[in-house]
Amino acid sequence: MTLKDDLMARIAATGPISVADFMSEALLHPTKGYYTTRDPLGAQGDFVTAPEISQMFGELVGLSLAQSWLDQGAPERFTLAELGPGRGTLMADILRATRSVPGFHDAANIHLVEASPVLQDAQAATLVGHAPTWVSSVNDLPAAPLWLVANEFFDALPIRQFERAGSGWRERCVGLTGDALGFGLAAPAPRADLEHRLEDTGDGDVVEVCPTARTILNVISSHIAAQGGAALIIDYGDWRSQGDTLQAVQNHAAVDPLADPGRADLTAHVDFEVLATATAPASHSRVTPQGVFLERLGITARAQQLAQKLTGRARETHIAAHRRLTHPQEMGNLFKVLGVFPATSAPPPGLTK
Repeated sequence: MTLKDDLMARIAATGPISVADFMSEALLHPTKGYYTTRDPLGAQGDFVTAPEISQMFGELVGLSLAQSWLDQGAPERFTLAELGPGRGTLMADILRATRSVPGFHDAANIHLVEASPVLQDAQAATLVGHAPTWVSSVNDLPAAPLWLVANEFFDALPIRQFERAGSGWRERCVGLTGDALGFGLAAPAPRADLEHRLEDTGDGDVVEVCPTARTILNVISSHIAAQGGAALIIDYGDWRSQGDTLQAVQNHAAVDPLADPGRADLTAHVDFEVLATATAPASHSRVTPQGVFLERLGITARAQQLAQKLTGRARETHIAAHRRLTHPQEMGNLFKVLGVFPATSAPPPGLTK
């Protein structure tokens, strides 16, 4: 039986499920989930992330983290962590770019927060010689100063969707429509956590809530406030959730999210307002477009340096990668960066308070 068959049988027996439950099953089912059964990245997968587009992305992220480490007194032991590390490409680029930073590698204890056995194997192959430690949760990170990056991690966390109905909200659920999965709405009910959204929404408007995002970032922020360090959260989204942003991608094309659960990637836009308000007792930077962040770190100069060694098709691909990462009409504005750091420290380079 497919995962779709399993879900339809479950819904037939016990009733509709939340969008969050659907996403959790589709992405992380132990034997039929999208992330637990495949490597989704690259030309042979379903999508491409910034580290796969160009080495420049990881290099500049790494140098920002390393300078933050230096600015906080270069602790002699610290945790260098990544959430959802994909194939390990970003961490590999971070480590290559920082190998000339005196003491950084000797002090770093690499931890990868990864749930997929398939991707853990890919990360191990990419990071041969660096001896990373894998953990299943941010709660398992050691009690030490923490420098962390999360690139396209929060967008894959399960969301709940609510449609405004007068002064209440109707949760969007996944149920059965004939012999297929379909969306439906629960009965209207008030929600204390959405009271503030009554001021900027009207009937029929959709608001998305990610219950685990706030919890995860609060754990990270509390760790940084107590132990020192910094985090870079990089993802697509905006300051406040508005509208239905759930999407599915398969073979680099958009597909129906309900059509083939477990075989397509599911994501939703990140609500950076929620993340920013979850950073206490640490401080947070301004939410900054990815293109601005990378330009502040010198990506154009780095691109020009690399271009001098390239010709023909390789040079054209390199120029296109620079544009894709930074241009406002591509990833430059859709993707945002949020920094987390101790209240007594400056934000990581590339970001401002």
